[in-house]
Amino acid sequence: MPGNRQPGMDHEFYDWSPIASRPRIAWPDDAPVALCVIVSLEHYEWDPPEDAFMRSSLPGGLGRGAYPDIRSHSHREYGNRVGIFRLMEILDRHGIRGTAAIDATVAEHCPAIVAECQRRGWEFIGHGVSVNRMITSNMPVEQEREYIGTSIETVSKATGSRPKGWLGPEYGESHQTLALLEAEGIQYVCDWPNDEQPYPIGRSRSMYALPIIPDLDDVASSWTRNTTIMEWSRLVQEAFDVLYEDGGRALVLNLHPWFIGQPFRAKYLDQALRHIVQNGNVWKATGSEIVEWYADRRHQ
Repeated sequence: MPGNRQPGMDHEFYDWSPIASRPRIAWPDDAPVALCVIVSLEHYEWDPPEDAFMRSSLPGGLGRGAYPDIRSHSHREYGNRVGIFRLMEILDRHGIRGTAAIDATVAEHCPAIVAECQRRGWEFIGHGVSVNRMITSNMPVEQEREYIGTSIETVSKATGSRPKGWLGPEYGESHQTLALLEAEGIQYVCDWPNDEQPYPIGRSRSMYALPIIPDLDDVASSWTRNTTIMEWSRLVQEAFDVLYEDGGRALVLNLHPWFIGQPFRAKYLDQALRHIVQNGNVWKATGSEIVEWYADRRHQ
C-alpha cells in the first residue's frame, strides 16, 4: 500500500525538518561535534527458534553453513571473548565512554563484560534478544511486545539500570516498534540514520532519534561494501572534519567487537579516534547524554 504522502514525508513518525532551517546546536563548551561510540554486544545463537527472522546475508563466518553453523557462531563469539576487551582498551586510551547496545543473551550470560562496562561508566541500551532474532513487521504485535519487554527486563536485571535507549538488531523495526518502545519508557532510538542531529520521533514525539552514520558502521562499510579498513579509518576522519566545520553535529559510530576488535583492524580505529580527539574541541558523550542535552535546550 502506498504511503500517505505529506510535504517531504511518507509517514507520521517524525516531522520534516531540513537542517538548513534549524538553529545551530550548542554542545557543552561550545564543541562543534558530539561524539558517541556505540558498541554492539551481540550473541549469534547456536540454535535460534524456528520462527526467528535472520537476514540471509547476516555478516560473520564465510557464508551460512549447515546446522550447526560453527563458523558464523564462532566468528561472532570472538567479539565477546577477545574483541570487546581490545576495543575497551582503545576507548580508554582516548577517554571515551562507550554506549553498549547489549542484547538480552549477552546481558544474561556474559557478566564479565557487563562488569567491565560498568567499571568504565558505560551506558547500556537495549539491543533485542540476539543478532539472529530480528524485529520485522511479520511479528504479531503481542509477540513483539513480549520480545521488547524481555530484552529490556533482562538488561535491567543484569546491569542494575533500566535502559533509556534502543538499537534494534540489524537496525530492524516494525510499524509498531516505536509505540511499543515508548510504552516501555525508552527515551531514544538509534535505528533511523537520516540526520546528523537528534530529533523528536514517534507519533507523540515523546522520544528522540539519535542517528548513526550507516556508511561508517564498521561492518556495513568493510564487510558488506568491501571498503578496506584503512579506507574506513580515513572516511571516519574526513567525516569528522566536515562535521566539525559545519558545527552543531553529532558523530555517532556503531562498532562491532567481533569485527573491529580483530588484531589487524583495531589499530585503524585507534588512528581514527586519535585524529578526532586531538584535532578539535569534541564532546565525548554517551547516547543519553547527547539526547538529554538536546531535549533540555529544545524545550527552553
